[in-house]
Amino acid sequence: MVCAVGTRMPAWVDTGFDDFARRMPRELPLGLTEIRPEPRSGKPVDALLAAEESRIRAALPQRSRIVALDERGTDIDTRDLAARLERWQSEGDDVVFVIGGPDGLAAGLKRDARESLRLSSLTLPHALVRVVLAEALYRAWSVTRNHPYHRE
Repeated sequence: MVCAVGTRMPAWVDTGFDDFARRMPRELPLGLTEIRPEPRSGKPVDALLAAEESRIRAALPQRSRIVALDERGTDIDTRDLAARLERWQSEGDDVVFVIGGPDGLAAGLKRDARESLRLSSLTLPHALVRVVLAEALYRAWSVTRNHPYHRE
């Protein structure tokens, strides 16, 4: 599952995410929960992030393994992600990838995350992160199944 701050994304974001989500196998479904962003009307960033954090936590399944997407997270490649996918599946927890809004994620969410991953050294718009993550997960799954989608 992907839990992302932001609603009413451009059509290309929804189309891109949905395309890769449809390709995922039944035993590894990829869903998306959108979290309403806090209005950025002069409030301090900490207050914005705290409001978004409470909405994110309310949307998380009970036994979730939180994986925070963060620019300071661990840099991994496709094979590393594939190995993690297999490990997460064997452990049986629901994995939730959490994508923050324009100001990122609250410190409490980052602290409580079991892992923090970085998709790129580039700064990516948070809407694009959804599509990149969905493709990366599909590619990682294809590696675990020796599917020809991934080529090295």
